[in-house]
Amino acid sequence: MPPSSAADSSSAKKLRSLVVHGGACVSCPGFFCMSTDLTSTVGYDSIIQHLNDGRKNCKEFEDFLKERAIIEEKYGKELINLSKKKPCGQTELNTLKRSLDTFKQQIDNVGQGHIQLAQTLREEAKKMEDFREKQKLHRKKIELIMEAIHKNRNLQYKKTMEAKRLYEQRCRDKDEAEQAVHRNANMVTQKQQEKLFLKLAQTKSALEDSDRSYQQSVTTLEKIREEWQKEHIKACEKYENIRKSLEMCSIEKDIDFFVNLRKTGSLAPAPVVYENYYNTQRNPAPVRSPAPAPISRRGPLPTPTSTPGEPDYTTIDGYSLIHH
Repeated sequence: MPPSSAADSSSAKKLRSLVVHGGACVSCPGFFCMSTDLTSTVGYDSIIQHLNDGRKNCKEFEDFLKERAIIEEKYGKELINLSKKKPCGQTELNTLKRSLDTFKQQIDNVGQGHIQLAQTLREEAKKMEDFREKQKLHRKKIELIMEAIHKNRNLQYKKTMEAKRLYEQRCRDKDEAEQAVHRNANMVTQKQQEKLFLKLAQTKSALEDSDRSYQQSVTTLEKIREEWQKEHIKACEKYENIRKSLEMCSIEKDIDFFVNLRKTGSLAPAPVVYENYYNTQRNPAPVRSPAPAPISRRGPLPTPTSTPGEPDYTTIDGYSLIHH
């Protein structure tokens, strides 16, 4: 992978990690965004806003990669067209011509490299797009759960506060009825006293009903609050686990793993040397050294010769293939 492509891939991983961070704290996920106000969603709203900003940043980075891919591809094609269509020393001869041809070939190779980089950038942009869509679906599921819990919590909180208000009113009614009985104990007729005691009994009964209703509402609200808090922490932990898994990614380790998995060897092919047919019959070829020989330009082939006392292998029955 080209260095610039590796850098883009690393940037994409880091950006994906920031997107799923969700604002959750590593040591206490979910607790940093709490509020003493039971009906407040300011912490949750902060996380959702952070995720929405991350999605926007992903889209911007994705578009940036696509635009750069267009530029790289255009530049690569122009370099290839330049190397193929534009003449460069076509009337030169020998070594200078070979040098200029090599120069043009290198320009073509550079152009191919830019086109390959453009393809890699498009692949990274596609990964970012897929990641963004998966996060969108995953986030939507969590938001639906949390919105339902918030709605139920707020509704129950409203009912509980109404039950509390009614309970407190019944307490005041009972207190006033008791005070009326004590104030008028010796100042009213028997019939009026009976009315006062009846009213006191009614207020006590109403108070007991409202007290029971209020306690039930508080108990129900507490169950809903615990469920909301558990789901709230669970949602934060989900984003936290994804973030931790992404932070464990290592480009260097992935490259080393690929090299160890797909390696075929470390020795380059040895150069092919000239072998005299008659000499190799008498002298076995030496064992090939495992060390690779340096690559160099081959010189002119040696003129075959015979050892002293042996007839020239090019002379047969007095006929020679070499003209003196």
